Amino acid sequence: MDMKIFVVEDDDALYEALKSGLESWSFKVSRPDRFDEVMRSFSEEQPQLVIMDVVLPKFDGFHWCREIRAVSEVPILFLSSRDHPMDMVMAMNMGADDFIQKPFHTDVLYAKIQAVLRRTYAYGETVSDVLEWNGAVIDMKRGSIRKAGQEADLTKNEFYMLVVLVQSNNEIISRHELMQKLWEDEQFVNDNTLTANMTRLRNKLEPLGLSEAIVTKKGLGYMAMTL
Repeated sequence: MDMKIFVVEDDDALYEALKSGLESWSFKVSRPDRFDEVMRSFSEEQPQLVIMDVVLPKFDGFHWCREIRAVSEVPILFLSSRDHPMDMVMAMNMGADDFIQKPFHTDVLYAKIQAVLRRTYAYGETVSDVLEWNGAVIDMKRGSIRKAGQEADLTKNEFYMLVVLVQSNNEIISRHELMQKLWEDEQFVNDNTLTANMTRLRNKLEPLGLSEAIVTKKGLGYMAMTL
Protein backbone atom coordinates (compact mmCIF):
# COMPACT_ATOMS: atom_id res chain seq x y z
CA MET A 1 0.00 0.00 0.00
CA ASP A 2 1.26 3.50 -0.85
CA MET A 3 1.56 5.52 2.34
CA LYS A 4 -0.15 8.91 2.14
CA ILE A 5 1.16 11.85 4.15
CA PHE A 6 -1.04 14.89 4.76
CA VAL A 7 1.08 18.02 5.31
CA VAL A 8 -0.63 20.93 7.07
CA GLU A 9 1.91 23.65 6.28
CA ASP A 10 1.08 27.09 4.87
CA ASP A 11 4.64 28.02 3.86
CA ASP A 12 4.60 27.19 0.14
CA ALA A 13 8.38 26.90 -0.19
CA LEU A 14 8.67 24.58 2.80
CA TYR A 15 5.71 22.49 1.65
CA GLU A 16 7.22 22.02 -1.81
CA ALA A 17 10.56 21.04 -0.26
CA LEU A 18 8.83 18.54 2.04
CA LYS A 19 6.73 17.20 -0.83
CA SER A 20 9.77 16.69 -3.04
CA GLY A 21 11.70 14.91 -0.29
CA LEU A 22 8.80 12.73 0.82
CA GLU A 23 7.92 11.74 -2.73
CA SER A 24 11.55 10.72 -3.30
CA TRP A 25 10.97 8.29 -0.42
CA SER A 26 7.89 6.93 -2.27
CA PHE A 27 5.25 8.63 -0.13
CA LYS A 28 2.17 10.27 -1.61
CA VAL A 29 1.87 13.85 -0.35
CA SER A 30 -1.01 16.31 -0.17
CA ARG A 31 -2.10 19.35 1.85
CA PRO A 32 -5.37 21.20 2.53
CA ASP A 33 -6.95 23.25 -0.24
CA ARG A 34 -7.95 25.79 2.39
CA PHE A 35 -6.59 26.20 5.91
CA ASP A 36 -10.04 26.82 7.38
CA GLU A 37 -11.22 23.46 6.01
CA VAL A 38 -8.44 21.14 7.14
CA MET A 39 -10.86 18.42 8.28
CA ARG A 40 -12.59 18.28 4.90
CA SER A 41 -9.28 17.68 3.12
CA PHE A 42 -8.17 15.21 5.80
CA SER A 43 -11.39 13.23 5.34
CA GLU A 44 -10.98 13.15 1.58
CA GLU A 45 -7.32 12.13 1.65
CA GLN A 46 -7.49 9.45 4.38
CA PRO A 47 -3.72 9.68 5.06
CA GLN A 48 -1.57 7.28 7.06
CA LEU A 49 0.41 10.16 8.66
CA VAL A 50 -0.15 13.87 9.31
CA ILE A 51 2.67 16.42 9.47
CA MET A 52 1.39 19.53 11.23
CA ASP A 53 2.81 23.03 11.62
CA VAL A 54 1.95 24.92 14.81
CA VAL A 55 1.44 28.41 13.38
CA LEU A 56 -1.29 28.34 10.72
CA PRO A 57 -3.91 30.73 9.30
CA LYS A 58 -7.32 30.84 11.00
CA PHE A 59 -6.67 28.07 13.60
CA ASP A 60 -3.35 26.81 14.91
CA GLY A 61 -2.00 23.28 14.62
CA PHE A 62 -3.10 22.39 18.15
CA HIS A 63 -6.72 23.03 17.16
CA TRP A 64 -6.49 20.77 14.11
CA CYS A 65 -4.64 18.10 16.06
CA ARG A 66 -7.51 18.05 18.55
CA GLU A 67 -10.09 17.87 15.75
CA ILE A 68 -8.29 14.97 14.04
CA ARG A 69 -7.85 13.13 17.33
CA ALA A 70 -11.59 13.32 17.93
CA VAL A 71 -12.16 11.05 14.93
CA SER A 72 -8.91 9.23 14.14
CA GLU A 73 -5.81 7.63 15.64
CA VAL A 74 -3.69 8.48 12.60
CA PRO A 75 -0.16 9.45 13.75
CA ILE A 76 0.53 13.19 13.89
CA LEU A 77 4.04 14.65 13.75
CA PHE A 78 4.47 18.34 14.59
CA LEU A 79 6.98 20.66 12.92
CA SER A 80 7.62 24.05 14.47
CA SER A 81 10.15 26.87 14.48
CA ARG A 82 9.03 27.77 18.01
CA ASP A 83 11.35 26.43 20.67
CA HIS A 84 9.31 26.93 23.82
CA PRO A 85 9.03 23.66 25.79
CA MET A 86 5.33 24.35 26.35
CA ASP A 87 4.68 23.91 22.61
CA MET A 88 6.00 20.36 22.78
CA VAL A 89 4.01 19.67 25.94
CA MET A 90 0.82 21.00 24.35
CA ALA A 91 1.40 18.98 21.18
CA MET A 92 1.83 15.76 23.13
CA ASN A 93 -1.17 16.53 25.34
CA MET A 94 -3.28 17.03 22.21
CA GLY A 95 -2.32 13.56 21.00
CA ALA A 96 0.71 14.20 18.79
CA ASP A 97 3.15 11.32 18.29
CA ASP A 98 6.32 13.39 17.87
CA PHE A 99 7.63 16.96 17.65
CA ILE A 100 10.47 18.24 15.45
CA GLN A 101 11.93 21.74 15.60
CA LYS A 102 12.67 23.74 12.47
CA PRO A 103 15.19 23.85 10.89
CA PHE A 104 15.63 20.09 10.70
CA HIS A 105 17.73 17.64 8.71
CA THR A 106 15.71 15.64 6.19
CA ASP A 107 17.35 12.39 7.30
CA VAL A 108 16.13 13.02 10.85
CA LEU A 109 12.61 13.70 9.57
CA TYR A 110 12.67 10.51 7.51
CA ALA A 111 13.86 8.46 10.50
CA LYS A 112 11.10 9.93 12.68
CA ILE A 113 8.45 9.19 10.04
CA GLN A 114 9.62 5.60 9.63
CA ALA A 115 9.64 5.06 13.40
CA VAL A 116 6.12 6.44 13.83
CA LEU A 117 4.78 4.38 10.92
CA ARG A 118 6.39 1.20 12.27
CA ARG A 119 4.88 1.75 15.70
CA THR A 120 1.44 2.51 14.29
CA TYR A 121 1.08 -0.09 11.55
CA ALA A 122 3.40 -2.93 12.59
CA TYR A 123 0.47 -5.03 13.78
CA GLY A 124 -1.84 -4.43 10.84
CA GLU A 125 -3.83 -1.65 12.43
CA THR A 126 -5.74 0.56 10.05
CA VAL A 127 -6.62 4.22 10.17
CA SER A 128 -10.19 5.12 11.06
CA ASP A 129 -12.36 5.69 8.02
CA VAL A 130 -13.65 9.24 8.19
CA LEU A 131 -16.09 11.05 5.90
CA GLU A 132 -16.77 14.78 5.81
CA TRP A 133 -20.31 15.88 4.94
CA ASN A 134 -21.60 19.44 5.12
CA GLY A 135 -19.16 20.34 7.88
CA ALA A 136 -19.87 17.17 9.88
CA VAL A 137 -17.39 14.37 10.48
CA ILE A 138 -18.66 10.81 10.05
CA ASP A 139 -16.44 8.33 11.89
CA MET A 140 -16.89 4.87 10.39
CA LYS A 141 -15.03 3.10 13.20
CA ARG A 142 -16.99 4.73 16.03
CA GLY A 143 -20.29 4.78 14.15
CA SER A 144 -20.84 8.44 14.91
CA ILE A 145 -21.50 11.77 13.24
CA ARG A 146 -20.22 14.96 14.87
CA LYS A 147 -20.51 18.63 13.98
CA ALA A 148 -19.34 21.69 15.92
CA GLY A 149 -18.74 19.58 19.02
CA GLN A 150 -22.21 18.03 18.93
CA GLU A 151 -22.77 14.34 18.23
CA ALA A 152 -25.91 12.53 17.06
CA ASP A 153 -26.75 9.24 18.77
CA LEU A 154 -27.56 6.92 15.85
CA THR A 155 -28.53 3.25 15.87
CA LYS A 156 -26.55 0.83 13.71
CA ASN A 157 -29.18 0.91 10.93
CA GLU A 158 -29.52 4.69 11.04
CA PHE A 159 -25.76 5.14 10.82
CA TYR A 160 -25.35 2.64 7.99
CA MET A 161 -28.20 4.26 6.06
CA LEU A 162 -26.51 7.65 6.46
CA VAL A 163 -23.15 6.29 5.24
CA VAL A 164 -24.73 4.64 2.18
CA LEU A 165 -26.42 7.91 1.23
CA VAL A 166 -23.36 10.12 1.84
CA GLN A 167 -21.10 7.77 -0.10
CA SER A 168 -23.48 7.93 -3.06
CA ASN A 169 -22.02 11.39 -3.85
CA ASN A 170 -25.27 13.27 -4.53
CA GLU A 171 -26.80 10.37 -6.44
CA ILE A 172 -30.25 8.93 -5.73
CA ILE A 173 -30.41 5.59 -3.89
CA SER A 174 -33.66 3.73 -4.47
CA ARG A 175 -35.74 2.52 -1.54
CA HIS A 176 -35.28 -1.07 -2.72
CA GLU A 177 -31.49 -0.71 -2.83
CA LEU A 178 -31.43 0.81 0.63
CA MET A 179 -33.54 -2.02 2.00
CA GLN A 180 -31.24 -4.58 0.39
CA LYS A 181 -28.18 -2.95 1.93
CA LEU A 182 -29.75 -2.60 5.38
CA TRP A 183 -31.47 -5.96 5.62
CA GLU A 184 -30.00 -9.01 3.87
CA ASP A 185 -33.41 -10.67 3.61
CA GLU A 186 -35.74 -7.76 2.93
CA GLN A 187 -38.74 -10.02 2.32
CA PHE A 188 -39.40 -9.83 6.06
CA VAL A 189 -39.14 -6.02 6.08
CA ASN A 190 -41.93 -3.83 4.80
CA ASP A 191 -41.68 -0.38 3.26
CA ASN A 192 -42.87 1.27 6.46
CA THR A 193 -39.79 0.03 8.32
CA LEU A 194 -37.50 1.97 5.98
CA THR A 195 -39.69 5.06 6.27
CA ALA A 196 -39.60 4.87 10.07
CA ASN A 197 -35.78 4.53 10.07
CA MET A 198 -35.45 7.49 7.72
CA THR A 199 -37.72 9.64 9.87
CA ARG A 200 -35.70 8.83 13.00
CA LEU A 201 -32.44 9.57 11.18
CA ARG A 202 -33.65 12.96 10.03
CA ASN A 203 -34.92 13.83 13.51
CA LYS A 204 -31.53 12.95 15.03
CA LEU A 205 -29.69 15.01 12.41
CA GLU A 206 -31.86 18.07 13.06
CA PRO A 207 -29.80 19.41 16.04
CA LEU A 208 -26.75 19.29 13.73
CA GLY A 209 -28.63 21.31 11.10
CA LEU A 210 -28.53 18.40 8.65
CA SER A 211 -32.07 17.02 8.55
CA GLU A 212 -32.84 18.82 5.28
CA ALA A 213 -29.64 17.53 3.66
CA ILE A 214 -31.33 14.13 3.16
CA VAL A 215 -34.03 14.63 0.57
CA THR A 216 -36.78 12.38 -0.75
CA LYS A 217 -37.02 12.05 -4.52
CA LYS A 218 -40.64 11.03 -5.03
CA GLY A 219 -40.96 7.72 -6.80
CA LEU A 220 -37.16 7.32 -6.97
CA GLY A 221 -35.64 7.14 -3.50
CA TYR A 222 -33.39 9.22 -1.26
CA MET A 223 -30.32 11.40 -1.73
CA ALA A 224 -27.81 12.98 0.66
CA MET A 225 -27.25 16.53 -0.59
CA THR A 226 -24.14 18.64 -0.29
CA LEU A 227 -25.46 21.95 1.01
